[in-house]
This record gives sequence, C-alpha cells and structure tokens, in this order.
Amino acid sequence: MNVVVSDPILASISRTIATAADGINALAGCLEDNAALRRSFVDAIELVASKRGRVVVAGVGKSGHIGRKIAATLASTGTSAYFVHPTEASHGDLGMITAEDLLILLSWSGETVELGNVLTYAKRFNVPVISVTSNADSTIARNSTIPVVLPKVPEACPHGLAPTTSAMLQLAVGDALAIALLERRGFSAEDFKTFHPGGKLGSQLLLAHELAHSGEAVPLLPIGSPMSEAVIQMSSKGFGVVGVVGGDGELVGVITDGDLRRHMSQSLLLLTVETVMSHMPRVITPGMLASAAMEMMQSQKITVLFLVDDVGRPSGILHVHDLLRAGVA
Repeated sequence: MNVVVSDPILASISRTIATAADGINALAGCLEDNAALRRSFVDAIELVASKRGRVVVAGVGKSGHIGRKIAATLASTGTSAYFVHPTEASHGDLGMITAEDLLILLSWSGETVELGNVLTYAKRFNVPVISVTSNADSTIARNSTIPVVLPKVPEACPHGLAPTTSAMLQLAVGDALAIALLERRGFSAEDFKTFHPGGKLGSQLLLAHELAHSGEAVPLLPIGSPMSEAVIQMSSKGFGVVGVVGGDGELVGVITDGDLRRHMSQSLLLLTVETVMSHMPRVITPGMLASAAMEMMQSQKITVLFLVDDVGRPSGILHVHDLLRAGVA
C-alpha cells in the first residue's frame, strides 16, 4: 500500500519500496497459484541435492551481482557453490565447470547473449541447468533442465529500465533455494558455525562449553558441608556462587550472595549448605548456544549458570562476563 507524502524524495522512496513489496507479493501469489512454478522449485531442490559436484552460478550485470550473493549464501549454508562470470567463462573459465556440477543461470529476459557459450558448454557436457527468468519462451528457459519462470513485475525505475524489482525477485529465489536446501539437509547451527567462525555471527554460534570454566575452577560442595566452606568457595573461586551436589554427583542446589543475605545471622557459618541453598537451580547443557545462555541470563536476571550433563552432574560454570568478553550480546 502506497503511503501518500508530499515531499517528492519521500514519495519516490515510498513508491520504490511499495513496488518492491508488490513484486515479492506477486511471486508469493504465483507460487501459491501456479503448479508449474511449484514443481520447478521442488525439482530444482531435488536436483541440487542429488548432485555430487558444485553449484555454479552465472549472470551478467545486476543479475551477476545477485548471482554472486546467491552463490555466497549457498556456500555458507552447506551447498558448495561459486560464481563464474560469463565473459570470463568464454575465455577459459568454462574449464572450472565439470560434468558433476550444476549451473544456475540468471537472466530476467532469458536472452542474455553472454550466457550463450555457457549454455552451449552445458549442453555439450550434459551439465544440468536451472534457469531463473521471467520468460518461459526465452532461449535460456527453453534450453534449461529446469526453468524457474518468475512473474513479470514492474521495475521501480520510472523508465522501466533499471533492474530493481526484478533483481529483488531473483535474490528472493536464491534465498528460498538456499534455505530449502539447508532445511532438507538438516544443516544445524553447529554446521553453520563451521562456515562462520569469525565476527559477530561467529560469537553468536559459540557453544556454552567453549566459554565455560571446568574442573577445579567450578565451585562445588557435597550436601552436609558447613556454610563456612561454602563462603570460602564462593570467595576463592570468584563466581559469587557455589553448587551443592548430592550423593550421585548431581547438582541439587546453589547458594548465591542473595541466599547468604536471606539467612544472615550469627549462626550462619554453623549451618549446613542444604539449609541455605536454593533448590531446583537454573542450569544449561554444554551444547547450548552461548547466545541462548546469554538470553536466559538476561531474562531471568542472573549472572551465572551451571552446565550439567544428561543426568544432572555439573561439568562447568558460565559467567555473564565470559559471554561479554567473547562478544556474545
């Protein structure tokens, strides 16, 4: 829906965004109503998943820029892919494409001349081709193994020339293919981390046990221990908390600074830990994402979490400062 504004700059921006949204909605509607398009998407996913080689993406101009992004998204989500420029392909880079590979060709018109040699090469060596065009009768669509034909939508450009809405639709298709393949393969957050070890994303994909303290650093005492030992543990280990373990080594409670304040009296140090501890402590598993641990700490207004195994035995301790130092926020 267009927003009515008087400023010509804002009116232009509003019109462009509305046109882009209309284009995406047209694609979604076409996918819902067009059985052939649905079949093309499913066949494309099955074809990519069945190939042993890599996905080679090619396109010219704005389609080329979109193609680079599609290849990068595929590669980062578990589908080996790279981009080949059609001009460079005609000057030797066709040798990078093998019979085990698969081609994705992007061309809104379906008549991009520079893709001709790539298409001929694919025919000669039986390399399957998935094309993304808006013209089912185009040369590229007709010579593709699987043509994905998108609805013809207006460009945001007032002259109908600059690829805008069309580029967005191509990008949406690439993202849709990548995510469908990710889900089909069961590509996990741990798998994602393998391809994204650096930067903010890498820190968000760290696991709790990778940042936690373990071994002698974990403040633990058995049931029956005097509170005098608990205070020493809380102070010497530096976490302001001590875990209490039962006879089988399971974590049965925790003592925090708050528990000390609530039980403050002259006889506090003579009490045993189970009379002061909080029961049913909040815990996490070693394989939990560090970002999820941070969210849990923030939502429950706590600064420390114990890591426990599948039978409840503590294996580590994680402090909010550990998460902040690693860039998890």
